[in-house]
Amino acid sequence: EQIERSFAGARALGPLTLEAQAQCVTAVLGPSGCGKSTLLRLVVGLLQPDAGTISIGGTPLTAANLRGLRLRTGYVIQEGGLFPHLTAYDNVALLPRDLGRGETWIAARVAELATLCHLPAEFLPRFPAQLSGGQRQRVALGRAIVREPKAFLLDEPLSNLDARLRAEMRAELARLHRRLGATMLYVTHDQEEALTLGDRVVVLRDGAVQQAGPPLELYERPANVFVAGFLGAPAMNLLPGASGLALDLPSTRPPEPVIGVRPGDVALVAPGTGHADARVEVVEVLGHATLVHLRLAGSGAALRALVTGAGSLAPAIGETAGVRLATERLHLFDPRDGLRLELSGPTGG
Repeated sequence: EQIERSFAGARALGPLTLEAQAQCVTAVLGPSGCGKSTLLRLVVGLLQPDAGTISIGGTPLTAANLRGLRLRTGYVIQEGGLFPHLTAYDNVALLPRDLGRGETWIAARVAELATLCHLPAEFLPRFPAQLSGGQRQRVALGRAIVREPKAFLLDEPLSNLDARLRAEMRAELARLHRRLGATMLYVTHDQEEALTLGDRVVVLRDGAVQQAGPPLELYERPANVFVAGFLGAPAMNLLPGASGLALDLPSTRPPEPVIGVRPGDVALVAPGTGHADARVEVVEVLGHATLVHLRLAGSGAALRALVTGAGSLAPAIGETAGVRLATERLHLFDPRDGLRLELSGPTGG
């Protein structure tokens, strides 16, 4: 609640108020330097806020109860944070030994967690340097789970993995959450992770919350230009009102709003039959679709169209194509403050 944190006089976070709801995954999403990791380090007690309060399960986080609250949380960082001189087994067993658990209990628990995290038993005697990135992250998750925490704090745990491993580990995290039913605060710069894992997504920029809500709500109704441009791959087209598009926009103030349209809502048609003509500059073949980069005639504004389906028109570089926007799916934003404007009538043209 009302958290603030500065470094060398420069504000890194806040004032920020955020609730990670019980038994849900709250994904905190934003670009590098927006304050995501600072937020998580404040929650885990590695940093102290300059102002505001942090509570876990209704208990305020203070120096006096820091150790007790840490035992109720499982913290996993980007690099895994394993002790290099300990085997995978001993990394997981370290905390239970510190708490006085017997070796029989520890052996059974480590074996159970290895199965849960899909880590074969033959990898447990190995040191971190002998494990792959995905295996190290599985060990780090096991080490976090062993304390049976009420909440998991995950700081970009998959960002060092290749695309295939990220997809596998993302699915494993989703399965773990369903099985454990724990609260998760998941920090990431990867929108795919946030949208697929998060029950609720919080978008940060410059230490401030831009929008928070269910993933589809943020995708379908971005609150401002930043959220609109940040969520979605490929990114939403954001066009100045004076882009030469033959659109009959509803009455809005200001008269020339920023027009947002996702590439999948831009169709390529014969020249002269759409909302504008455009010159094809780049064609990216993605396999399942083709991303066409265009330059609008007259205004010179850049536009991207995502072409899918065998019957779709995909012109060659240098050719001219007509572009038709799905007018019922347009987004309008105020050019002065970037905030969303509500459509108040049909669009066309």
